[in-house]
Amino acid sequence: MYDGEDDDRDMNESGNAASEVLDALGERLRRRRQDRAMTLADLAAATGVSESLLSRLETGRRRPTVDVLLQLARIHQVTLDDLVGAPATADPRVHPRPSQRFGMTWLPLTGRPGGIQAYKLIIPAGFGGSQPEQRSHEGYEWLYVLAGRLRLLLGEHDLVLAAGEVAEFDTHTPHAFTNTTDTATEVLMLIGPQGERAHVRAHPAPKKAGP
Repeated sequence: MYDGEDDDRDMNESGNAASEVLDALGERLRRRRQDRAMTLADLAAATGVSESLLSRLETGRRRPTVDVLLQLARIHQVTLDDLVGAPATADPRVHPRPSQRFGMTWLPLTGRPGGIQAYKLIIPAGFGGSQPEQRSHEGYEWLYVLAGRLRLLLGEHDLVLAAGEVAEFDTHTPHAFTNTTDTATEVLMLIGPQGERAHVRAHPAPKKAGP
């Protein structure tokens, strides 16, 4: 007969694991900060969290909220699980949740906050029209066309990329995408903050034959 003892045991084990993670969190936060050669004042300026609160978190006198942990994970460029030292799970897969932005479908392929982010874009047929408005912003982008054709307007350049072709550019340069075909275009995109570039490994140039 079911009496709930198994559930109680599982809940107690989960509670003990969570307590151990929280007890060790202050020291983990302090090591993360020191590894990045940041003072408490530096971290406070970067996150907007007060220096006194950060100090209490590192000494274990205060439990952090999720909002504060997300800010710290972003600055340290790690996942929330890595920041708090959550027990590893057996499933390393990323389960993307698609969203609609700017008329395109975006599937995030990375779970790590900050740094370079990877997305799969699905650009519908006829997207963007013939003369889309070019926009600029902070960052750097790398594109790889998985399927279909992508028209890339980049400053004065008007390019058409076919499946298997790659482009990378500083997003301070005004740019826009269109898909003038009658089928969807699929693109792998890496987006990084300014200064973080994704590099494509080039094959060495063939040696020239001697005279």
